[in-house]
Amino acid sequence: QVQLVESGGGLAQPGGSLRLSCAASGFTFSGSGMSWARQVPGKGLEWVSGIYSDGSVTDYADSVKGRFTISRDNAKKQVYLQMNSLKPEDTALYYCAKGFRATGPLGQGTQVTVSS
Repeated sequence: QVQLVESGGGLAQPGGSLRLSCAASGFTFSGSGMSWARQVPGKGLEWVSGIYSDGSVTDYADSVKGRFTISRDNAKKQVYLQMNSLKPEDTALYYCAKGFRATGPLGQGTQVTVSS
């Protein structure tokens, strides 16, 4: 079955950076769009970024555009989210998801906290 395991979360200062990774298994990774989404307690899931199966197309939520970069390595079956210029409002549980718009299964999530 689909398995997605996120890593790389933690505590960062405002203006700092973090790089999230997601290891995928159980499906044809190179044939699937992938995405990142995030959730704050008490709020719904927010789509953050998506990438096509071949990496040719990426898209971002307006709230992270210009600060976050999604990428993937099909040989390693991994997808990444480089997060720069972090803001306190980026604090959330970040999920890796199958599908360009996070419509598929999610991983267990990795916590990102941005605070001084």
